[in-house]
Amino acid sequence: MPNITHVVFDLDGLLIDTESIYTKCTQRVCDRFGKTFTTEIKVKQMGRKFEDASRILIQELDLPITVEELRDEIGPYFAEEFPNADLLSGAEKLIRHLHRHGIPIAIASGSEKDKYEQKISKHGELFSLFNHVVLSGTDPEVKQGKPAPDVFLVAARRFNQVPDSFQEVCGLIRNNSTAIILGKYWCLKTLRMVLKQQ
Repeated sequence: MPNITHVVFDLDGLLIDTESIYTKCTQRVCDRFGKTFTTEIKVKQMGRKFEDASRILIQELDLPITVEELRDEIGPYFAEEFPNADLLSGAEKLIRHLHRHGIPIAIASGSEKDKYEQKISKHGELFSLFNHVVLSGTDPEVKQGKPAPDVFLVAARRFNQVPDSFQEVCGLIRNNSTAIILGKYWCLKTLRMVLKQQ
C-alpha cells in the first residue's frame, strides 16, 4: 500500500458535529407545515449543494415554498446554531497528527462560505492548519455537487505539488464510489460518516 501523501476531508458529520443541527433547523421549518423531516430524506440530502438539498426536501414533503423562501427561513436558524457546533471525537487529534508530520490536508465540503465560517467559528486555529478549503456551494470551479466527485477532485488539484499519477487517481474517483482511492504514488482519502438521527 502506498504511503499517505495528501488527505482530503469531508466536513459535516466527520470533523464537526453539525448533522444534528441540520436536523433541528430543518424540522423547525417543517413544523410550520405539519411535516416530519425523516432520516430517509436527510440521507438523500447529505453532502449536496443547498439548492439541490432544498429541492429534495420540498419535493419529498410537498412543501409549498420555493428554494429561495426556504433559504430565507432556515438561514437565521443556521446562523444561530452553527457557531455552537463541536468537533467530533478524534477529529482534532487526527488533524494535528497529519499537520505535525507535514502531510498536506484540505477540506471538500458541500457548504456555502457563510455557513462554513459559522461552523468553524470556535475552532478557527485548528482549521487554519488546512492547506485549503473547497466549498461546492459557492466555488465556481465545482460544477456538480455531491455525490459527484467534483469537489474532491478540485480540492486535490489545488495542492501545491500534485503527483504525476494524479490523472490516474482522477479516473479511479470518477469510476469508483468507494471511500478510499489508491494510486501508485498517491493516496487520496475521502472520509465520510453518516450519523444516524437521534
